[in-house]
Amino acid sequence: MEQFPKLKVIISGGGTGGHIFPAIAIANQLKFVNNHTTIHFVGALGKMEMQKVPEAGYEITGLNIAGFQRSLSFQNLLLPLKIFFSIVKSIALLKRLKPHVAVGVGGYASGPLLFAASLLRIPTVIQEQNSYAGITNKILAKRASLVCVAYYGMEKFFEPAKIVVTGNPIRDLVKNLQSEQGDAIAKFNLLSQYKTILILGGSLGARSINLAVTALLPFFKEHNIQLIWQTGKLYASTASNAAINYSNVFVAPFINNMNDAYAAANIIVSRAGAGTISELCMVGKPAVLVPSPNVAEDHQTKNALALVKDGAAEIIPDHDLATKLAPLLTQLINNPEHAASLAKNIKNLALPNAAAHIVDQIYKVARP
Repeated sequence: MEQFPKLKVIISGGGTGGHIFPAIAIANQLKFVNNHTTIHFVGALGKMEMQKVPEAGYEITGLNIAGFQRSLSFQNLLLPLKIFFSIVKSIALLKRLKPHVAVGVGGYASGPLLFAASLLRIPTVIQEQNSYAGITNKILAKRASLVCVAYYGMEKFFEPAKIVVTGNPIRDLVKNLQSEQGDAIAKFNLLSQYKTILILGGSLGARSINLAVTALLPFFKEHNIQLIWQTGKLYASTASNAAINYSNVFVAPFINNMNDAYAAANIIVSRAGAGTISELCMVGKPAVLVPSPNVAEDHQTKNALALVKDGAAEIIPDHDLATKLAPLLTQLINNPEHAASLAKNIKNLALPNAAAHIVDQIYKVARP
């Protein structure tokens, strides 16, 4: 008998790369331990997962589900109907696929699918990525078999007996920085003798970060600071036009070779999504976190502050970015001892092999 028997697993969630990449990492690990495992994804129609999951080689079913709009919107009136029909569709899918376990990684589709699985008495595993649990996961956890978390102290949100600290799965391509910094910098047509800042604003792009960086392009040129600038797809054209006369800037809507980007960087400026923070911990470079103000329950600020209290990162509120980014980057460049302390402390928070730990937990609750 194999150590890891064949399972049928359904994984739900998505909406952003921060949910999708961990989900795919879990699926890949399930396949690694037993290649005969059957995996099916459930996502939200029109969201990134409907493209990214098939690209990774997995089948996906889309639900017509969305989140609650904080502004007055007709869409909010339709939300109860969308939830109801998503649950009905999830029940039908679960009865057809008969999975041994359902895994939720967060995102719009995770709620209806995990709720439907619990109604059918299918074991469920929640992967809570943030340091502050969202309301959906707090509700779902009452019926879940296990909750895999990335931060200690989550007992204030979940039953202690259900919690397992596993960390957040990250992309395989950033687990180990194999590139030498000089070689990595050359791949972006930049120079090794200058400090390099990696700017990350997420897969869609962060308006405030992109506007601040655009305004600071003369400052970066004057101080011989190089940029590797991931703009997100919404701002790629504007940023490219702004940087056209700056040889010290590499601009791309999305960076596929993140291993090289992380290796090339001296300092990283980033949003504070849970998946990104997990990658930054593995990378171990000085980080300036700019939490998005547009996420539910201000998760990103809470994620960032969890690092700041351990001396593992710097934080700039989104509304202060335009005035505080340049002074803080200058301070980090001119104070290598402080930068080194940030790098050491963030590296100490890394939880490697998260996907393997989560798969171990999945096998503990699954009923093959």
